[in-house]
Amino acid sequence: MLDLPGLRPTSDRVRETLFNWLGQTLTGWRVLDAFAGSGALGFEAASRGAEAVVMIEREAALVDGLRASQKRLQATAITVHRANALNWMTACTDRFDLIFLDPPFADDLFDRALAAAVPLLTDGGLIYVESPAEIPPPAGLIGWRQGRAGAVHYQLLRREDNRGA
Repeated sequence: MLDLPGLRPTSDRVRETLFNWLGQTLTGWRVLDAFAGSGALGFEAASRGAEAVVMIEREAALVDGLRASQKRLQATAITVHRANALNWMTACTDRFDLIFLDPPFADDLFDRALAAAVPLLTDGGLIYVESPAEIPPPAGLIGWRQGRAGAVHYQLLRREDNRGA
């Protein structure tokens, strides 16, 4: 694991809680791991049957590590892109069932990252956010689950299902 400033892999305890919330299988889900970092969340989603996992990371060394892990694990559902996550999400036209947002805390990207992620969600889709403080859900999302581990607040936000509306 690389030791880069701002890199905070999601702790095992938090990751276990998150995937207990999500359920043991993500079969058929399309997942975006923006600000992928170590890729722990994206690799976990792939191991639980996600149909496709897109990882976005801007740091070249981390991208190399993600691609090496992808190859070693033969994780064919995973695609790794080296890009600025905000720019990538803004240009993206795909839709995802689950989006992981864990930007570097010091960069204060939470509002902009959420704004870029919301249009990419399917109806009923989920956004997982790690942040230094609780973030109120933006329009179109409702708080579903939340917790805290030390200085990290984590929450799962859900897009309201607009089918039949």
